[in-house]
Amino acid sequence: MKKEFCIFLAALQFYTRIPCSIDAGYNTDIINKASRYFPLIGWIVGALSFFVLWLFAQFFSMPIAILLSMLTGILITGAFHEDGLADTFDGFGGGWTKEKILDIMKDSRIGTYGVISLIFLIGIKYVALNAVIAAVDIVNYIPLLLIFITYHSLARLTAINIVFTSIYSRDDEKSKSKPISKTKTYKEVIGAFIFGLSPFIALCYITPLFIIVLIPLLILYFFSKRFFEKWIGGYTGDCLGAVEQIAELIILLTFAGIWKFI
Repeated sequence: MKKEFCIFLAALQFYTRIPCSIDAGYNTDIINKASRYFPLIGWIVGALSFFVLWLFAQFFSMPIAILLSMLTGILITGAFHEDGLADTFDGFGGGWTKEKILDIMKDSRIGTYGVISLIFLIGIKYVALNAVIAAVDIVNYIPLLLIFITYHSLARLTAINIVFTSIYSRDDEKSKSKPISKTKTYKEVIGAFIFGLSPFIALCYITPLFIIVLIPLLILYFFSKRFFEKWIGGYTGDCLGAVEQIAELIILLTFAGIWKFI
């Protein structure tokens, strides 16, 4: 139990900026195992983002509360996934060979493709969140809390599935996905699916139509996996961040669309 808790703390430390300490065993093996808790981190990010939304909605207009909620999620993760999205768009937008794409993705400077991808993603995510919250109503806090937890955890499950089914593109100590890219066992797969699907199943119990979101997420997973393997021979940490962010957007847009038929 203590070892498992250390693995969870390792996941918390690697995937967020939440202060925590690991007494022992902070090594590559534990970080590899931490992927089972990646969707669970989505629970934490989603719950805290919802709490900020609910709190500031009591004092400010809903658009301000939504912006502060989105900012909370970015601050908790240290823009970990947003950085991956920007690097991925820069890499594939500016490179035509595997070596060039990976070199651009490793560059700490952000380019035109990265800036444009972030502007559109954050802008569309804001609009989608606004639509979902308007449809659900902030007073229905349990369904809305489930939506926040679901879109964060299910997006992370979509991204981590690429780790489980593909190969790592490069052996780079500076890579964002280095600690989770080498080994995975059935425990990582089962753990990730339990934490990734549990809130989604609870949400589907309330609104069964939400199960439709699995269709675009599966399309995103298969397309991304094939695209990355074709161009760079596998995935990188930046690729996972991009998939996670796009999956969040897909989930929110799908939920917003479904509410029009409820």
